[in-house]
Amino acid sequence: FQQIQLWRCDMSELLKVEGLSVTFGGLKALNDVYIELHKNEVLGLIGPNGAGKTTLFNAISGLVPPSTGKFSLEGKNSPWPKTHQLAKLGIARTLQGVGLFSGLTALENVMVGAEAHASKGFFADLFGTSGKSEAKLKARAHKALAWAGATAFADKLPSQLTYPDSKRVALARALVLEPKILLLDEPAAGLGHDEIEKLANLILQLKEFYSIIVVEHNVEFVNKISDRVYVLNFGEVIASGPFEKVRQDPAVVAAYLGTSIAADAKLGTGN
Repeated sequence: FQQIQLWRCDMSELLKVEGLSVTFGGLKALNDVYIELHKNEVLGLIGPNGAGKTTLFNAISGLVPPSTGKFSLEGKNSPWPKTHQLAKLGIARTLQGVGLFSGLTALENVMVGAEAHASKGFFADLFGTSGKSEAKLKARAHKALAWAGATAFADKLPSQLTYPDSKRVALARALVLEPKILLLDEPAAGLGHDEIEKLANLILQLKEFYSIIVVEHNVEFVNKISDRVYVLNFGEVIASGPFEKVRQDPAVVAAYLGTSIAADAKLGTGN
């Protein structure tokens, strides 16, 4: 078998995952996966359906326990995170679905995300037992909505929002934590061309303040926003590096053959 040489750079390392394997019953979903994320970069995770992208994302997010693997932040080894520990570690995530609370306004939904910064619980603040703390929560939430381009939706319920607008509110809910690392799970899914362009521009602005990992099926979107990409297939990383280099890798082209993404046997020529 041809040995795969993974591309790495000398930028300041923020997150590193080594030797990650995940097994479901007798099925190995991930096998000896290595990735690293550097400060102020956008890292794309791509691959065919079933390649293991979401499992990798879920493992980093603490939703899926690893069978083996090391996890380090800013050069220091750390126990594998639990979901409830992500905020304290400076990690925030959006979901494939929007996941907003139907009975809360957009602003209140984002305030839920700000709870990790509050000295008391969100609901105590929301119902006025701590007016000063509530004001801080609201200010932080308004700032996050502004970053996501969702200020106009602050007082609307999720049922009053379009799907693209709901995704902006969900993004604001992650941004309100002011994380070091932002995990975006298929952010372009369900969006039209114009909305995808706006989202790409927003992500490029956000990387001035955050390091971002994106799981996404839309490879042209990934091309626009990513500094580097990792390509997974059958639970293993088969290539990594700048998108323009990776798209020409024979192993990557072979992995995508027969899909709409690589109809001409060249990754990225399709939509």
